[in-house]
Amino acid sequence: MKALFSLLAVLLCAAPAYAIDGKQLLEQVDRNLAPESYELYRKLINIEPDGRKKEFVLYTVKKGKDKIAGLFIAPASEKGRSTLRLGDNMWLYIPNVGKPIRITSLQSVIGGVFNNSDILQLDYSEEYDVAKVEDLGKEYLLQLKARTKTVAYDQLKMWVDKKNVSPTKIECLTEASMLIKTIYFKDIKDFGDGLVRPASVETDSPLYKGYKSVMLFANFKKKEVADEVFTLTFMPNIDSVR
Repeated sequence: MKALFSLLAVLLCAAPAYAIDGKQLLEQVDRNLAPESYELYRKLINIEPDGRKKEFVLYTVKKGKDKIAGLFIAPASEKGRSTLRLGDNMWLYIPNVGKPIRITSLQSVIGGVFNNSDILQLDYSEEYDVAKVEDLGKEYLLQLKARTKTVAYDQLKMWVDKKNVSPTKIECLTEASMLIKTIYFKDIKDFGDGLVRPASVETDSPLYKGYKSVMLFANFKKKEVADEVFTLTFMPNIDSVR
């Protein structure tokens, strides 16, 4: 009997104190990165190997888990263009064309390393399941697997800072585990109303050596937006929401 109790004690000591709930952790990451419904302004900067830069300013609104729309404010050549994402479906509206055009997640309305999926990003927990969670001390490493084939990246490796429950780095991978790009989250900022998150996001890719893209966030806040804003017919009028 004494030997049995000793064995039980060893097994209890060897067992982890608790199991990390990967789904709950990823949902917390989503909420710490953004409210479920919000508005914000972003500056997107594409940097070429020779140092040349091209900058864009976008106004963005999101509602719920699968509706997001954007409007180009600058440069003048892009002003008035708007984007819309409803689940897996994306469109670009160009004033001179006069009607929305279908776009895909892997294309980019601004060129550079960020694609449309990065620019019109939904909640990670909406598109990915957590396959594995590792405790690295100050960080968690989440291994994510896309729920469908329509998602831009089949797999993600996400490093999450325990203190802020916010990503520090994400590696985006193909089904064959080939690295497509790495996304870096920097400059933690308090945007007010409980929103504390990275104010800048950078990305580079082994497929575009020497190129880099940066996304800077400003005026990030909760906002309730009418459903009609997230329709094809409203795309020419997104400026009226600002």
